[in-house]
Amino acid sequence: MAGDGGTVDGGSDAGLADSGTPDAGSADSGTPDAGPADSGLPDAGPADSGLPDAGPADAGTPDAGIGPDGCALPEGTGAPFRVRAVAANLTSGNLQSWDPGHGQRILQGLQPDVVLIQEFNYGSNSPGDLRTFVDAVCGTSCAYTRGAGSIPNGVISRWPIAASGEWADPRVGNRGFTWALIDVPGPRDLWAVSLHLLTSTAGERNQEAQALVQQLNAQVPTRDLLLVGGDFNTENRSEACVTTLGQRTVTAGPHPVDQGGVGGTNAGRTKPYDWVLASRCLQKSQAAVSIGAQAFDAGLVFDSRVYVPLADVPPVLQSDSAGPQMQHMAVVKDFVVQP
Repeated sequence: MAGDGGTVDGGSDAGLADSGTPDAGSADSGTPDAGPADSGLPDAGPADSGLPDAGPADAGTPDAGIGPDGCALPEGTGAPFRVRAVAANLTSGNLQSWDPGHGQRILQGLQPDVVLIQEFNYGSNSPGDLRTFVDAVCGTSCAYTRGAGSIPNGVISRWPIAASGEWADPRVGNRGFTWALIDVPGPRDLWAVSLHLLTSTAGERNQEAQALVQQLNAQVPTRDLLLVGGDFNTENRSEACVTTLGQRTVTAGPHPVDQGGVGGTNAGRTKPYDWVLASRCLQKSQAAVSIGAQAFDAGLVFDSRVYVPLADVPPVLQSDSAGPQMQHMAVVKDFVVQP
């Protein structure tokens, strides 16, 4: 605060000798100049920059229940359990239906926990007929959801389905992207999405994949467990739709193969039509597919024409993968999840 504004006494009293007595009026008391008390407001200065107040740096601790990799943490309160996921467009005959039985036997032999199924038509498609099919390929306690359209996608689950629905495929009207939220053991649920991309062009398949990724980004947290699979109709593993789906799933190899190391899933075994993809948070749990005494580390492409011994996968017949109009092989991946 500034000092007083006047000067010290500079001369004698008028007409009298200076008595040496100090001028009337006491010396400066040191009291501040009269004026309003300090309001406590900050001195005028630059406007607030908007930067956070100085304080301790963010410790970087993950949210409760989320690991440093961004994935939901298991609680470790129960035993690990297997999730066998199968992509299955295994219809045969001329009606895009499971009625002839070739694909049904293959699913029975593979004993899936989650089926990402395409062309989900059986019998009259009544609830009773569909229930009969699900009971045969999974068991009487299994749940299912089926989309709309003439060749709908679906999800069959060994565990209860807590919620389900269908996201629109913008390029085709006779099926959509059918999804299910599966109540697997423990605190974490599993999202499963079944899709059937177009055969027309790689560009259209990528547009479908982009639409699906938009839905996944809007609906499915990245920390959750997620399966995406089905009939992609892809000509190769580097198609644009695969890259697009790689935004939410792990698309890199090694990829499933048969006993001879062949990974193609079309009838001629030259093209990767069919896929089972897992999110990064689920991919960490992938395990070898074990059937009988055999183990397939990256997963299995099942072709009854070459698989031995068929005694390990009853009631599959050697001719089942060669059924009339059978255009796809089953793709199998196993995951061992810690609750």
